[in-house]
Amino acid sequence: MRRKRNAKIIATLGPGRSSEKEISELFVAGADVFRLNFSHGAHAEHKARHDVIRRLEKVHGRPICILMDLQGPKLRVGEFEGGGAELVAGQPFRLELSEVLGNDVCASLPHPEIFAALKPEMDLLLDDGKIRLRVVRCGDDYAETEVVTGGPLSNHKGVNVPSAMLDLSPLTPKDLKDLEYGLELGVDWVALSFVQRPSDVEEIQALVKGRAGVMAKLEKPSAIDFLDEIVELSDAVMVARGDLGVELPPEDVPIIQKRIIASCRRRGKPVVVATQMLDSMVNAPTPTRAEASDVATAIYDCADAVMLSAETAVGKYPVESVSIMDRIICRVELDPLYRRMVDSERQAPEHTVADAISAAARQCAETVSAVAIVTFSSTGSTTLRVARERPAVPILGLTPFAPVARKLCLAWGVHAVRTKDAQSFSEMVGKSIRISRREEIAISGDAIVVVAGIPFGTPGGTNILRVAKVD
Repeated sequence: MRRKRNAKIIATLGPGRSSEKEISELFVAGADVFRLNFSHGAHAEHKARHDVIRRLEKVHGRPICILMDLQGPKLRVGEFEGGGAELVAGQPFRLELSEVLGNDVCASLPHPEIFAALKPEMDLLLDDGKIRLRVVRCGDDYAETEVVTGGPLSNHKGVNVPSAMLDLSPLTPKDLKDLEYGLELGVDWVALSFVQRPSDVEEIQALVKGRAGVMAKLEKPSAIDFLDEIVELSDAVMVARGDLGVELPPEDVPIIQKRIIASCRRRGKPVVVATQMLDSMVNAPTPTRAEASDVATAIYDCADAVMLSAETAVGKYPVESVSIMDRIICRVELDPLYRRMVDSERQAPEHTVADAISAAARQCAETVSAVAIVTFSSTGSTTLRVARERPAVPILGLTPFAPVARKLCLAWGVHAVRTKDAQSFSEMVGKSIRISRREEIAISGDAIVVVAGIPFGTPGGTNILRVAKVD
């Protein structure tokens, strides 16, 4: 069962889609990766979904990727008298560290790290940016503000501080427990929320220890100041446009999205575009034209994957959401302009043997009209370097390890297959031919390009290329 497109689809699972039948329908419709959102649900619920996905792998005979998404710190105001209050523009409003019951002139903000970072003239955004406060005076346990944009404010609404870097780890005690549980389950990717600085990625990498890929969610403006360093330290990146859109002006978000994708492309790191891609389909059977265009833009920019959140987790039309996203991707990738854009944005190879071989494989495939590039890799690094080249033919990623095959399901253009390791180069070529035929990628008479490393099983040792004829 092979997709006829390069970009991948991530579908979020939730209470609305948890049974084996429902998850199977999403997979058949086009989902390549399933996201388990640890902001919601008990461990037992996530395990049940994990087990269903692993059973589906056996049913469909192909690896399926699982992404766990950590909640991260949640900064919120306290409780209000009567459950809420109305804030009026131009009026003063006081935030206090102490646990006072809020009203229309004050509220509790139980986060000392926010007060430590505040300065006069800074803005605070409440309830996803619906309310804006400007700091007039502040101290270690209070902030006197003026309401710039008023409105209703109720218990435990979120707080954003767009212009400050908070002295706060992205990993809460809950996240640490969730992380260890997810790694024990065997998730393939871990998405880290609230990334502000490169050291945040280093912190989680030290805990994961290679047991899964680490995906940095870029949702804080401060992270953009360290964009290249964060991309370099991460295994993949997610453009979390929802939170970016709260803390940044709307006109900045598309530009930041393109910057992030370009940085990931240069380094050959998978990049995911997420949040509200087909949001209207939570309640409607078809997307808006603007949403279809939004998905298409991410594909034209060569993102590795696009993600559905509420559309599949709690929406009324989850299968339709995946199907329409699949159709949009396929249609864009058939557009002659798409290939011209891909070729024009191709990055120069880095000065390594692996990149030289990967670039040569793409050029060779074009010259001899090969139908596929076949990669042998024990870690997936060879396959990702070839995917960085965005070739015009499918990439058949062969690996002896199931976790590597699953991780590669996120990467652009890769059809991942687990196979036994080869003991010689001739055996490797033979496997490439047989599996290409079996996966209906090649037929007799076709040419394939084989890329691997000698000696076998050596990570990062890509150093050989061979053109083979399928018999």
